[in-house]
Amino acid sequence: VWIFGYGSLVWRPGFEFTSRKVGFIRGYSRRFWQGDTFHRGSERAPGRVVTLQEERGACTWGVAYEVRGEQVAASLQYLNMREAVLGGYDTKLVKFHPQEKDAEEPILALVYIATPQNPSYLGPASEEDIAAQIIVSSGCAGHNIEYLLRLADFMRYFCPQAEDKHLFSIEEALVSILPCLYYTEDSLEET
Repeated sequence: VWIFGYGSLVWRPGFEFTSRKVGFIRGYSRRFWQGDTFHRGSERAPGRVVTLQEERGACTWGVAYEVRGEQVAASLQYLNMREAVLGGYDTKLVKFHPQEKDAEEPILALVYIATPQNPSYLGPASEEDIAAQIIVSSGCAGHNIEYLLRLADFMRYFCPQAEDKHLFSIEEALVSILPCLYYTEDSLEET
């Protein structure tokens, strides 16, 4: 079984796997439209985490994990609790396209998607409003800022050719609100 991750699963799957591949799925865009009151937020200050929105011509990059044998039941049980019970996500099968140049056919992969029908769904908001909500949210897995920055770093380092305007616009909005939190090696050299 292959499992596609496009949010925190890209850096913290939380289950054992046999192999992993960076790549993408088509027909979906990543959006910070799902609320989180457990991992990256609380009841008083829900965090914002990503879900997928169907969008013609769009493509979302992430990581597919191959699980085999005993890993299958353990990973699905873990993900059902983490994503479905606590997160409000549903499962779908998608075609995953590995980044590797010599990759053959797409791989069928399981993906968790939060829909507007779940009670934690927050829906669209401006990048500035999403960034402001992320700044004040923290849960048992850590601060919501860490979630945003780790996802942006994953895209920069593992998928530099890919665009994710929504993700980077929110990161830019966060930096403009809290410039002291975020700096690059280039900015250190200038000072």
